[in-house]
Amino acid sequence: MLCTPPLSAKIQFPPSHSITVILQAMFPQYDIIVAGAGHAGCEAAAAAANLGSKVLLITMNMQTIAQMSCNPAMGGIAKGQIVREIDALGGYSGIVTDLSMIQFRMLNRSKGPAMWSPRAQNDRMLFATTWREMLEKTPNVDFYQDMVKGIIVKGGKACGVITALGHEIDAKAVILTNGTFLNGIIHIGEKQFGGGRVAERAATGITEQLKELGFESDRLKTGTPPRIDGRSLDYSKMEEQPGDPEIIGFSFTDTPKPAKQKSCWISYTNQQVHDILKTGFDRSPMFAGRIEGVGPRYCPSIEDKINRFAERERHQLFIEPEGWNTIEIYVNGFSTSLPEEVQYKALRLVPGFENARMFRPGYAIEYDYFPPTQLTHALETKLIPHLFFAGQINGTTGYEEAACQGLMAGINAHQKINNQPPVILSRSEAYIGVLIDDLINKGTEEPYRMFTSRAEFRTLLRQDNADLRLTELSYRLGLASQERMDKVITKREGVEQIKKILSTIAIEPAEAAPFLQANNSAPLSQKQKAAQLLLRPDIELTRMIAAFPKIREALQPYSREVIEQAGIQIKYQVYIEKEKELVKRMAQLEDLIIPENFDYDRIASLSSEALQKFKKIKPRTLGQASRISGVNPSDVQILMVYMGR
Repeated sequence: MLCTPPLSAKIQFPPSHSITVILQAMFPQYDIIVAGAGHAGCEAAAAAANLGSKVLLITMNMQTIAQMSCNPAMGGIAKGQIVREIDALGGYSGIVTDLSMIQFRMLNRSKGPAMWSPRAQNDRMLFATTWREMLEKTPNVDFYQDMVKGIIVKGGKACGVITALGHEIDAKAVILTNGTFLNGIIHIGEKQFGGGRVAERAATGITEQLKELGFESDRLKTGTPPRIDGRSLDYSKMEEQPGDPEIIGFSFTDTPKPAKQKSCWISYTNQQVHDILKTGFDRSPMFAGRIEGVGPRYCPSIEDKINRFAERERHQLFIEPEGWNTIEIYVNGFSTSLPEEVQYKALRLVPGFENARMFRPGYAIEYDYFPPTQLTHALETKLIPHLFFAGQINGTTGYEEAACQGLMAGINAHQKINNQPPVILSRSEAYIGVLIDDLINKGTEEPYRMFTSRAEFRTLLRQDNADLRLTELSYRLGLASQERMDKVITKREGVEQIKKILSTIAIEPAEAAPFLQANNSAPLSQKQKAAQLLLRPDIELTRMIAAFPKIREALQPYSREVIEQAGIQIKYQVYIEKEKELVKRMAQLEDLIIPENFDYDRIASLSSEALQKFKKIKPRTLGQASRISGVNPSDVQILMVYMGR
């Protein structure tokens, strides 16, 4: 039977106003539109929705929501602290990580607790699936598969987006989290093609429009290693790296932890590998100048490493499984954009990789970003109110850095449209505060990665106390649940009780002697309180509990988490107090607000660089002004005088 109308029939098209009505029904006015569903976009959508905003999350591919584009891992040095802070604030990344982990390790255990950093290997597919499920269970989040190609700007502020399908969707605020997709170009040897991720097209239109509106943009690059068939590897030639016996996890909620863990493995390159890689240097897009963008300093490609560190005979490789039920292997440390045949030939000279089969080659990707000095601390653009940027669009690298920006952008977009003050974390409150402050004040000309060394107050900003630092703030906003807040109160009270208990329990010299000898510590000359004994360098509270029955009995009602927290606070009290005093002194500058329309041109004695930077960045406080690159202490003092301070 024919489905086409007879030739004599007149085809009726709906009038244009009917189409408009239909589209309006499809897309009611949203409070917030989030463009991009990577780590930044997902956290932004969840935060804004949980605060009560009606959110539309637009992604080019519904099947790649929260995809781990590079390594299947979360956390690590300083990054683990960020994930715990996200969780303490009511974000989802910590919960998703715990639910999808295949291995957990607490890094830097041999150092002080300020340096401890949790890290998890994750099941790549389970991670993304879990994130999508959590978003789908979040009220106020709608989804749409399309590409955002432009921002609707009316009255000088963002009020919606235009999609590739031609839809104009209204919103009170817009958050751009475009990742590596803005005019993305993928490089493999001499081959290059458009894309934001392998097998996914690039996003176009946004950069061009924003530049027309007066924004500055530039190019960065990142890369990823080849993926390998795990069945083809000989693990007997590698060093096994198992997970920790005790899985602490990332979330302060009671997330279930895996009953078993998968091992990672360590291997090394060698001179033969380096020699083979060098044969492809003439076809390397990085060395040939086809890549304009600057790559990440602290995660260089393998060709960059052997070029810059020619004296090194070998480089470490981490062999990481991609999940519970897959044979796919991620070769961490072997990021490359060399021709695929060179990659393959060199890899097969790595111990354990003699018969390796490649699933897909490594590649580099070059993309647009917008120098973050164009943003306020709320991650709102200075040029266009109600427009927010989060993630790699701001020049950062890493899932964790992106996720925390998304969280803060989601919170602040909600605050903005509800005429509430922005939520700005200080450098002494969170690593998130350090990251955003660095971006806003210093900008970045290379992919920004968080390290513990970037934080001045890292003794205060430990991974173990993120909930004590941040949950109360989140609870007041309406983001953290009552359950989370109750747990923090219980923990805080428990810590104080343990401190009191340990300050009252006395240890006799005779009963302490075997314990102190076993821990290479000097004997007691007289009885001493348990809290005082804990101050010794080689003494830990967990060991004291095992050695002294009266301490073990007294602390029996308390959880491992509360006991650990109490032990840290007692042991490092002097250092914690010193940092708190430093924070107070620094806060004096932060309290000195610079008027929004302050005329810097009337200060003739400012250095030309300081004048330029002040006018461009428009610092909110004297503290912020003092942290801007190129600004000298004398410039800050001059500014202070002119402000009448």
